[in-house]
Amino acid sequence: MDDSATFRRTEPFGHAATAGVISKPRLELRIGSNIFRSTNGVVTIHGKEHLVFEVKPEQGPLLATLDLYNERGIRMAHLRRNVLTLNDSGRFTVDVPVGQPLSSVDGRFILVTDLQSGHIVLEARMASEHRVDLTRGKLYSHKGMPIEITPHYCRIGSGTALFGNIVEARGGPAVLD
Repeated sequence: MDDSATFRRTEPFGHAATAGVISKPRLELRIGSNIFRSTNGVVTIHGKEHLVFEVKPEQGPLLATLDLYNERGIRMAHLRRNVLTLNDSGRFTVDVPVGQPLSSVDGRFILVTDLQSGHIVLEARMASEHRVDLTRGKLYSHKGMPIEITPHYCRIGSGTALFGNIVEARGGPAVLD
């Protein structure tokens, strides 16, 4: 009779190789009244990366990358790390604070405004070193569906309204569909 024992691993492979590595802290995104914990800073809408937040305390401001579309789904502007690299007819403006102390999260915000409609396209604020709040906005997805963010909800099109949800993203994106 064979007395050999079967080896069974109880921890994931590669665990020993990463045991001494400090993982990057994840970002909590609050979109309206919805909380997306442990995200990578990316917001996807209809399966496409739409918005990316970067928090780098040593560099100062909260950084955002965002594509802006119209109601037909045509890209009208592109915000790359708080700078408008594409801006159809100068329609959008970006307001970010300048000269804030690096040790403070107070005053770190991004405000994107549509000069044609007068609407705030996106307002995001740092609530802490690892938390960004999207408090309001009116924009369109790449499919031309309206997205409205208020302090109480996030509405996508006429059928989906998210309010009070708490989602564990496990290092992935905040998914809005």
